[in-house]
Amino acid sequence: MTSSKINIATERKLAASFSSLIVVVPAAGVGQRMQADCPKQYLSIDGLTILEHTVLRLLDHQHIDKVVIAIGAEDGYFSDTQLANHPNVVTVIGGEERVDSVLAGLAKIDSSQYPWVLVHDAARPCVTHNDIDALIASCLQHNAGGLLAAPVYDTVKKCASESSLEVEGTLDRRTLWRALTPQMYRTEELTDAIEQAQINNIIITDESSAIEYAQLPSFLVQGSSDNIKITRPDDLALAAFLLDKQQEKLCE
Repeated sequence: MTSSKINIATERKLAASFSSLIVVVPAAGVGQRMQADCPKQYLSIDGLTILEHTVLRLLDHQHIDKVVIAIGAEDGYFSDTQLANHPNVVTVIGGEERVDSVLAGLAKIDSSQYPWVLVHDAARPCVTHNDIDALIASCLQHNAGGLLAAPVYDTVKKCASESSLEVEGTLDRRTLWRALTPQMYRTEELTDAIEQAQINNIIITDESSAIEYAQLPSFLVQGSSDNIKITRPDDLALAAFLLDKQQEKLCE
């Protein structure tokens, strides 16, 4: 775990090394668990889509230069957002799975210009700049990639099989963390790791799992509880509440 505090020396190194970062946002999914009439990233909170909230917050960070958004081939919503004509937004056609969309976004990046890349979920509009700062600082301090994560506080049960609800045992939560985003890795290393995993039919659920498969180092950075992922209908109201609270705090 890495502290969210960034000392002066690290901040100076940050400004020198990461004056321009790029983010890939996979947004080609349909979000079936939301039970909505449109993909969840296009549901509205306070007059903006979830995707707009997420991308505009990323672009408002001092070290983020551009965002590459992977949208669906049949996307009929993106063109109606303010992101469609944003000078710092690039779009690519995503794939069937999240990992395919991430890879499509990575293919659009010039690694000589952007040697490091962040990947962030479209449905995490409440991520804070402090958390992004902490993640970047961790990558600098370790000279290796990492991800925002949250420790597991609940007791975790393991069932006997995927189709069975019979309890097989209790896992030791002291070493368990929930993976969040952004996740940040060297652009070439992440691209190579994903491609190699796909060649070998390895299931990749996030960027960290590809890096783990490639046996490259990756570090956890504890993130804020605000950084929820909008997955189910109840999450929409919670995200709206968190966004309002964050805005109130900025205005204090």
